[in-house]
Amino acid sequence: MTHPFFSNARSPRIFAHRGLVTAAGEESGVWENTAGAFAAAHAAGVEYIETDCQVTADGDVVLVHDPDLRRLADDSRAVSEVRTRELRALFADHGGLLTVGDALSSFPDVRFNIDVKTPAAAGLLGPVLAPHTERVLITSFSDASRRATVEEVRRAGAAQRPATSGGRRTIASARALSALRLSPARALRDIDALQIPERRGALTVLTPALLRAAHRAGIEVHVWTVNDPDEMRRLHRMGVDGIVSDRADLAVSVLAPE
Repeated sequence: MTHPFFSNARSPRIFAHRGLVTAAGEESGVWENTAGAFAAAHAAGVEYIETDCQVTADGDVVLVHDPDLRRLADDSRAVSEVRTRELRALFADHGGLLTVGDALSSFPDVRFNIDVKTPAAAGLLGPVLAPHTERVLITSFSDASRRATVEEVRRAGAAQRPATSGGRRTIASARALSALRLSPARALRDIDALQIPERRGALTVLTPALLRAAHRAGIEVHVWTVNDPDEMRRLHRMGVDGIVSDRADLAVSVLAPE
C-alpha cells in the first residue's frame, strides 16, 4: 500500500534540496534550510522539501545540515554546543532558523523529507512528528538512526509510521542483490523509498536492475542531487520516481506534465 506521503502528489516527485535559494535569495544572504529557503520552494510550487536536522545545546531539533557552523557562519562550534536562542539570532538575517516543529506548523501544505543527521535527534523527534506522519519521510545514512526515529514516533502514539527511506546498508544490500538478480524484498521491508545518487565515485548506484527490483517491491526511487535539466529529463525517462534538486524551481518547469 502506498504511504500517504506519496498520495495525491505529482509525479515525478520534486524535492527541494534544503529548500530553494534563488539568485535573489543569494544576494540577500539567505541560507539553506531556513524559513526563507522553504518559502521560496513553496512559492515555486514544490510539494516536497528535503531537509536535515541537528540538535542544539538546549535539546531542540533544528534544521541544519552540518554538525558545526563552519561552512555557514565561519564559526567552528558544533551545533550541539550552541543555545537555540543564539542560533536564532545568528540565522535572523539569513532566512530564519527553523526547528522541525516550526517547519511543520509554518508550512502545513508541504511534505517534509527529514534526514536525521545525529542519533541524538531520534528520541526528540517522536512527539514532534507523531501528529504529522502522513506528510513526513524519515531518512538517514544510518539505518540505526532511521529505525530509532521511526520507533520513537510510534511510541509517541502515532496512528501510523512515517514514510522512510533506506540508509547506506539497505541501499548496498538492494544494489548487490539486484545485480545478482535476487529479490531485495527482505532488505526493503518497511521501506518506502530508496534515495540514492546516480553514482558514488566509480560505482554506478542507480542501475536498471535496481530500479526494476525496487519497483517490483513497491518501492520508489529518488535520485540526488540533480540540477541539470537534461539530466532531469533523462532520469525521468529512465523511470525514477523523484528528483532531489537545488534548483527545484527549474525542476518544476522541466518536469511539468505535458
